[in-house]
Formats: sequence, C-alpha cells, structure tokens
Amino acid sequence: MSVFSAEQLTGRVRTHVLDLPEFGCILHPEAATAFLGLRAVAMQSDIDLVPISTFRHFQHQLTIWNDKFNGRRPLLDPDGRALDSASMTDEERVRAILLWSALPGASRHHWGTEIDVIDRAGLPQGARAQLIPLEYSAGGIFEKLGAWLPGHCEDYGFFLPYDRDRGGVRPEPWHLSFAPVSSRALPALTVEVLAAALEDVGLAGAQVVRRDLHDIHTRYVCAVGAPSGVALAGARLNPAATPS
Repeated sequence: MSVFSAEQLTGRVRTHVLDLPEFGCILHPEAATAFLGLRAVAMQSDIDLVPISTFRHFQHQLTIWNDKFNGRRPLLDPDGRALDSASMTDEERVRAILLWSALPGASRHHWGTEIDVIDRAGLPQGARAQLIPLEYSAGGIFEKLGAWLPGHCEDYGFFLPYDRDRGGVRPEPWHLSFAPVSSRALPALTVEVLAAALEDVGLAGAQVVRRDLHDIHTRYVCAVGAPSGVALAGARLNPAATPS
C-alpha cells in the first residue's frame, strides 16, 4: 500500500510535507527527523550539512521543464556542457532535459523524501554551489562531503539513488533519498499515475513525452539505485541509538 495519494506522489499537493524554517526547506516529517540526525553527526566531522533543494511542487517542476525546453534555461550534455538548444529537435530537447531534470510529476522531490545537500563549510565566500559531480570529487569544493556521505547516510535511513550512471539520470552525489518512505513511493508512481498528472498542463514537448512515456518511466524514473537493508531500517533513527 502506498504511503501517498496520486496527488501527493506527483507533487500536486503538499499535504504530506512540513516546513523546516531553520533551513528554509520543506520535507516529509520522517525525512526531516532523519536529516536533523544526519546533520548532527556530520558536524562532528566538521561538515556543515545543509539542504539546497527539497520538496518541489508539480508547478515548479513544470516551470523548470518548460524553461529548459524553450531555451530560457540551459540544456546540458552528459558531461555538463551547454548545448545549442536552438538547433535541436523536440525529441533531442526532451532527452537532454531528462539527463539532469525530472519530468513534472516524476520528480522524486515531489515526495519530500529527497534532499540535495552541500557542505556549507566548504563553500567559498560569495560562491554558489553548482551541483555538478566535479564539486564532490577529488579536488572539488565538496570533496570531503562526497567521500563522507556514502559511509554515514545509510544509518539515518538515506541512500544515494543516483550513485552511478544507469542509462538515465546522470550521477548526482549530492542527492539523498529517505529510503523508508521513498522505497514505498516509487512502485506507486506508475505510468498510468504519471500520464494522468500530465493531462492538459501545458507541458512543452508533450507529443514526444506522450509517445515515449513508457521508456521515460523505465529509464528516468525506475532506473535508480536500491537502498540497502541498513538504509531501510534507519538504525540511528532509534532514539536509543547514539550517533557515531
């Protein structure tokens, strides 16, 4: 049984999330509690773990999608280099968007279980995080965080769904997912639920999306890493546990 209604799964309502004013973000209540625990243990390693992006409403994701399709935001190739969208077909634009941005209704961020994180302590003064893999790899400004997250996030119920390239979304070492809830949401987000959410919403490239929706669902929604048993159990969420 899904933890969400169809409207919640596709981000058309926000009845399943709450505000965290201290971080200016919105999360599912269980994910919020887990994140605060993970943040506390990160501080012990001098990592100032802060969220950059959490819950997104359907309309926000629709704006991102349409802006990218219509050239108001950049399209990027698999290596993060800007593409000339003006010379691309509708199908090429759709596929380029999907490398780095979800189809509206299909974003895991709709669930409130997903958190894009940075180490504020590693961010140079006046700089803005770009959320690109180079920042989290050797020599990057978030190198320490990139090395720390895989060994610690699972104890608090999180995992990295985009840990490697699976032929769909590009790797995102900054993207955490709260497994006890997201693992139940994903199978509920069927092609049929997604198709219903996309009816008459003014989606750019809708003809291509409708034609290829089953493939998009397979490659860009379902092709993600599976959480471990440790992440699903969220051992450190037990009030009796002490962060290590």
